[in-house]
Amino acid sequence: MFDKLQQLKELKRMRDEAMRIQKALDEEVVEIDKHGVHVRVTLAQRFVSIESNGKSDDDIRDAVNEAVKESQKQAAKKMQGMVGFEGLKGMFGGGS
Repeated sequence: MFDKLQQLKELKRMRDEAMRIQKALDEEVVEIDKHGVHVRVTLAQRFVSIESNGKSDDDIRDAVNEAVKESQKQAAKKMQGMVGFEGLKGMFGGGS
């Protein structure tokens, strides 16, 4: 029974950490201008705005894809500093 309680505590801790990271990623926005299209997306990849000024679907798609790619790069950098290797090891059952 004690093990199950410990597991529940660990799951809650991991959930709280994931929510903290998600909130931090939602607070920062990447802005991309490509082919006259302006895209704003959070590091959690929630689109804030897309302004196209009558541009074609291909231009919008290219701009959105570039914004997602840039947000993924910045999110990865931010998460490395927030969790670190030891934190990831603990989240996946490694460690003591």
